[in-house]
Amino acid sequence: MANVIFSVGLEVRNEIVRNEIGDIISAVPGFHVQSSSDMDDCDILIMEIGEDFKNDCQIVNSLLCTGSIKDIFLVSGRVEPEMLLQAMRSGAREFFPLPVKREDIINALTKFRERNKDVASKDMNKKKGKIINIIGSKGGIGTTTIAANFAISILGHDPRKSVALVDMNLLFGEIPLFLDIESAFHWGEIAKNISRLDSTYLMSILSRHQSGLYILPSPTRLDGVSEASPGIIEKILRLMKKDFDYVVIDSGHSLDEITLKVLELSDTVLINSILSLPCLINVKRLIDTFKRLGYPADDNVHVIVNRYHKNSVISLKDAEKGIGKRIFWQIPNDFQNTISAINQGKTLLDIAPKTDITQNIRELAAKCTRQTSPQKEKKGILGLNILEAKA
Repeated sequence: MANVIFSVGLEVRNEIVRNEIGDIISAVPGFHVQSSSDMDDCDILIMEIGEDFKNDCQIVNSLLCTGSIKDIFLVSGRVEPEMLLQAMRSGAREFFPLPVKREDIINALTKFRERNKDVASKDMNKKKGKIINIIGSKGGIGTTTIAANFAISILGHDPRKSVALVDMNLLFGEIPLFLDIESAFHWGEIAKNISRLDSTYLMSILSRHQSGLYILPSPTRLDGVSEASPGIIEKILRLMKKDFDYVVIDSGHSLDEITLKVLELSDTVLINSILSLPCLINVKRLIDTFKRLGYPADDNVHVIVNRYHKNSVISLKDAEKGIGKRIFWQIPNDFQNTISAINQGKTLLDIAPKTDITQNIRELAAKCTRQTSPQKEKKGILGLNILEAKA
């Protein structure tokens, strides 16, 4: 239980009360206040009851039915017997009258931890991670640059997260060059020894970057490629999903049986393109292929435009019309810093931390992983303004 951290979301209108509750939670070991506005994905939600009490109780019941939230605690300045009864019927676990008492919140958190200690232990052994797959519409358009800097950016937002970067270019992957690491092993080695695959063996194969990022390179020769199959790659990635919070994959620009299996396992797919006709035609072909296959789901597929500049001959509007899908993100063109980072084997965060392109990729990583971006105010479940903490 020592490594289990429960997240607590706050939907409290009064800023003073919200900060007071947040300070109490932060002082209790094993709990942290979730700073993003995605409050439907936390362990505990502390929610203030408003004037429309019946509607709020329906929200409580709906959230608990999704299973994404374990417990909901309610806060209110009104304390009426009928109100308390209806709150408990909705599924709320605790009710805190205002002004809140420190001992009441601490006791409620302690009881929650005791109730969930067995569940938490089991959850640690379950698959928990997400696969974010970055695939290029063409070679030479910066897919590996995006993948490497995207993965590093996830750690920049939250160093507690475990992140792995996998090079699925079947031959001559360049991630070790981009990050200036020497790796003795690659996923071809695992393919040859798949019977040995477990967490211990996997971690012995992975290389570790100074940032804390774990890297699984592709074979630099044919060694191990012939043994690879969709089934073997699936075993590797399923284990990595269990061991890591995020698995970022550089899929290159091929589309074969192994790539299709990776796509099937992916939680999010980013199709990298530039505003050129050949790339956009390939993007359309990829999207049409996904629809025919039935995976990945269209809602999980996002098109990003790399090396974007406003004066492009093909506009974003024209591109969206051609591919039949909204452009999800644009990464600005910055050839000088990008090529400098590649040649030095460093990340953009290392050599140009304050540039537009570095901040842009950080924001993309935050958006795809639902982590906070610096000083941005968003709406929560009840339409409340929540100021996100700095990443």
